[in-house]
Amino acid sequence: MEAADSQLVDLLRVLEELKSSAAAVQARAAAVLDASQRRAQSRAGVPAAHLGRGVGAQIALARRDSPHRGNRHLGLGKALVHEMPHTLAALASGVLTEWRATLLVRETACLDLEDRHRVDELICKDPDSLDGVGDRKLIARIRSITQAIDPASQVRRNAKAVSDRYVSCRPAPDTMCFVTGLLPVAQGVAVYAALSRAADSLRASGDARGRGQIMADTLVERVTGQAAADRVPVEVQLVITDRTLFTGRTPFPDRTLFTNRHGETVPGGDASPGRTGAPVAPVAPGRDAPAYFPGYGIVPGAWARDLIRSALGLGNNQQPRPAAAGRQGPPPGAGTGAGAGAGAPASPPPDEQRTPVTLRRLYLDPVSGELTAMESKARAFPAGLARMIRTRDQTCRTPWCDAPIRHIDHIEPHAEGGPTSYTNGQGLCEACNQAKEAPGWNSSSTPVSSRRNGVWPRHAVRTTTPTGHTYTSMAPPLPGVASAIGGAS
Repeated sequence: MEAADSQLVDLLRVLEELKSSAAAVQARAAAVLDASQRRAQSRAGVPAAHLGRGVGAQIALARRDSPHRGNRHLGLGKALVHEMPHTLAALASGVLTEWRATLLVRETACLDLEDRHRVDELICKDPDSLDGVGDRKLIARIRSITQAIDPASQVRRNAKAVSDRYVSCRPAPDTMCFVTGLLPVAQGVAVYAALSRAADSLRASGDARGRGQIMADTLVERVTGQAAADRVPVEVQLVITDRTLFTGRTPFPDRTLFTNRHGETVPGGDASPGRTGAPVAPVAPGRDAPAYFPGYGIVPGAWARDLIRSALGLGNNQQPRPAAAGRQGPPPGAGTGAGAGAGAPASPPPDEQRTPVTLRRLYLDPVSGELTAMESKARAFPAGLARMIRTRDQTCRTPWCDAPIRHIDHIEPHAEGGPTSYTNGQGLCEACNQAKEAPGWNSSSTPVSSRRNGVWPRHAVRTTTPTGHTYTSMAPPLPGVASAIGGAS
């Protein structure tokens, strides 16, 4: 047993060294690809300031990673190959991991080329000196050397860090989210101290909430300007049917959908007379359908209804009346069960402290789960159409990119005759939209059948990179009828 365990440990060590060696090969390949693409773009007449655009995105697709990480991989490869040969050699031999090589590149980014060579030599020329050195010790060693070589580099580093401040929002489990702010230390400490003082003051006056709860509520109130943290304006994109909204149940009481003799999809508990087709999909009786909350994603239907009730001052045991959002029918030409309703402000109770709530009903085809198509003659996507595309795509459509949607883009460029339509639109982050403007990128939209049931169309975007590689991105399943019946995947 002990001999076998020892062999397993040796195997883990060898595999880790192989990972580092492979990372070194990837770094060299990224640098070579960048040089080759820059030459090709230069021959194509791309301005010098735009040379290299889209290379990081190609690396991200090849490595099945996000565009942000793809650009980081590209920067790492160029720095190692052209400026830090000893670090590259240590990575190739397995002495350094890819992350520690990244730390070396990141911590020396503020140095000029000559000083970076010196740091590279002092730290990585002797591989034995790296044995047993963890991340923190490595960073401390780099910073002590850079401070001795170029004291002004820390000033430049601090100035760059201040320019990189930002605020982000990302989902957390159980319908929570992380709002993160990267701030200069003085500002960050001041924000935390102000929230701490507010919490201590309210606790001293008898507030029963926990200290962390008070700090969180105070942050929301001061940022939004609302009198109470739970009174912020709410727009719930309920991608569910009216019956689900008002009863919390799926519109199909039976367990199965059948295809009748006319090819229409109908509910039915068994293959009774008149239902001549095979079952389309099983339906869990009484199963609740989820909702889509902008900026977060999929949330339970019951949670969305509770949010609406609370915002309207109805309490958690009451239903909003159908007149608040149910009077509004599908838009003209929406057909049966497909369409997108315009925003309909819910009728608020006579309460001065009520929360502004907008219920926006988005109608789906009861089988495919697709939103209805819309078209426009304008080049820019109208607000309603753009909203539908954002709801359908949820995040950037580039494979492995989960960034928020910033641009609604024509899949087939408008200049080449691409229509401003639901099918020809896609949601992209800013970086991905810029990357596809480089020469050699081509995209097309095509419906793809679901592998689960074989017949349900899904919106798909097929992207071809300048190297001829093709990647397909399928729209994520939307909540609603399709979700309730086990929709396309």
